[in-house]
Amino acid sequence: MHGAHDLIKALAMVLCVAAVTSVIFQRLRQPVVLGYIIAGLIIGPHVPIPLIADAAIVQTLSELGVILLMFSLGLEFSLRKLLQVGLTAALTAIIQCSLMIWLGFIVGRALGWTATESIFTGAIIAISSTTIIAKAFDEQGIQGKLREIVVGVLIVEDLIAILLMATLTAIATGAGLSAGQLTLTIGRLAAFLVGLVVVGLMVVPRGVRAVQRLKRPETTLVASIGLCFAVALLAQEFGYSVALGAFLAGSLVAESGEEKAIEHLVQPVRDMFAAIFFVSVGMIIDPGLIAQHWVAVVVLTLVVILGKLVGVSVGVFLTGNGTRTAIQSGLSLAQIGEFSFIIAGLGLSLNATGQFLYPVAVAVSAITTLTTPFLIRAAGPVANLVDRKLPKPLQTFAALYGSWVENLRAARPRQTAGARIRRMVRLLLLDATLLAIIVIGTSLYLGRLTAAIESRVGLEEAMARPLGIGLAAALAAPFCVGVVRLARGLGMLLAEAALPPKAQGKLDLAAAPRRALVVTLQLTIFLLVGAPLVALTQPFLPGFLGAAVLLLLLVVLGVGFWRSTTNLQGHVRAGSQVIIEALAAQSHVKSAGKHSDSLEKLHPVLPGLGEPTSIQLEGTSPAVGRTLAELNLRGMTGATVLAIRRGEAGVVIPTAREQLQVGDVLALAGTHDAIDAARAVLTGSAPPQPVAS
Repeated sequence: MHGAHDLIKALAMVLCVAAVTSVIFQRLRQPVVLGYIIAGLIIGPHVPIPLIADAAIVQTLSELGVILLMFSLGLEFSLRKLLQVGLTAALTAIIQCSLMIWLGFIVGRALGWTATESIFTGAIIAISSTTIIAKAFDEQGIQGKLREIVVGVLIVEDLIAILLMATLTAIATGAGLSAGQLTLTIGRLAAFLVGLVVVGLMVVPRGVRAVQRLKRPETTLVASIGLCFAVALLAQEFGYSVALGAFLAGSLVAESGEEKAIEHLVQPVRDMFAAIFFVSVGMIIDPGLIAQHWVAVVVLTLVVILGKLVGVSVGVFLTGNGTRTAIQSGLSLAQIGEFSFIIAGLGLSLNATGQFLYPVAVAVSAITTLTTPFLIRAAGPVANLVDRKLPKPLQTFAALYGSWVENLRAARPRQTAGARIRRMVRLLLLDATLLAIIVIGTSLYLGRLTAAIESRVGLEEAMARPLGIGLAAALAAPFCVGVVRLARGLGMLLAEAALPPKAQGKLDLAAAPRRALVVTLQLTIFLLVGAPLVALTQPFLPGFLGAAVLLLLLVVLGVGFWRSTTNLQGHVRAGSQVIIEALAAQSHVKSAGKHSDSLEKLHPVLPGLGEPTSIQLEGTSPAVGRTLAELNLRGMTGATVLAIRRGEAGVVIPTAREQLQVGDVLALAGTHDAIDAARAVLTGSAPPQPVAS
């Protein structure tokens, strides 16, 4: 039990040293989070500086920082906002976590660690740090869609982490994890979330509004933080993280409509305890252990940054959010944090891992914490670079793909053939589950199967073992075919919902865009099914067999994807010529003093090009006199310029060197958000950003 003197001493040391380092880092124009971590290193037990704070007290206080940070994050994201990004968050988190678990297992085995240690390694590097990202976003003032997507992914990752911990506990204790146990774990989690949200929505918003009507800020602050800690404690009592409970408390409070006032009141308290959290991270950095296991630390750090960049970027892009948002999300999530410590500590407490894994996890977390602010800051220039380096067909596809996904989300239930889609999804999941059972079962019971073949058929072990593997492969083959067939059928159904085909006998002008969308949706489905399947079965397969099969399928689809994007480029060129003619007709009509909506009339004629929108450049536009490359409109907003009408001469799909002039009419394509962002840039209501060199 710590006395009041010890508490005051630890608090004074933490805050005073953190104040000095944060001032220095602000003077150097570096993120203050780095200053807090350096402060922790200074007052920690691993550096020979005569300033040592009580680690247990600091760790206890840091928990308050996590809870308050998550509560503040929840205040910004009501349940309605979370539901809006729910699909993007879920698909991205599944792809990213599956990829990282697989990579972690491979790296662990390559470093000579046991299979169990390698499985724990995969789980450790799979979950990003909500606390670190929240602080970095606050420092850099990042808001809007990017913040919503990243926070949504983090919440889904936290739920995945809970399932991972249950699974790893069963594996480490030798009890195994049956389908019934996993179903029970998921059911308990779902029941807790649904029960808390339902009851909370009935009670919390009304209570918060009643307290706010008293017009006493201190009462509102005490009531809000009291509610935050109560829900966090409730979550902990049910076996879940306090961070999840605090976030849900903030989301429930946000439903009251008073979240801005409460956020303003909570902010000073949150910032102080958040600083203590980052100091506590710095205190557990042991330079000696990092030096001892430097190879593992370096390799895993690179795997975390590159793996999460790829996994998150692919997931966010495939859900229709554009290249720029995808890359920014990937770079924002390229770190590990508090859940990694919990999982590493779990492996240590269960004697499932060696003593080395916990300090390695801490070191990787500390390094990626240090790199996170710089990666977030570099996200914009990196996104611009990637956009410029993409081949022209892929640039066109990336600009239009978001509008197709937008159409799919807006399609009516009748159009989406909901019953057929749900049936195919169920069959797809069933085939994938049975395939995993066959692979894992064959690996676990191959010895018994070989012995049975030897005794009944009379073959020697050298012959019986390959025969057993062949029988398992023959049994698994129909389910592999089923996954491929269902993925193709599901992709076609969804593509037809987004871009409905014409009646038989009529010219189908959406054929080229639909082919590109079908292949892309098939790639998405294969990743969503294949990535978790490979991550789950990798420990039971020799070498990279599962990954090789998935990679082969993705390569085949990739070839089809490239061909479809090339055909799409031709379709867009033809459509651009039609748009130019429409713009010419529009200018003639306007000169006659009449209104024209010729581009709106083109929407059904040119399916697959989104909703082409014309914007005329006025003399005050900041885009005048700049080339498209200098303006970087597609990289900044996601909207692409299909055509330019300049007087009587038209430019079909202008090049990057095309210089914009006063009076130019630009035909833009993209999602509604992209078009709105592009309009703001072209009219001067949003400042254009320079292209990074």
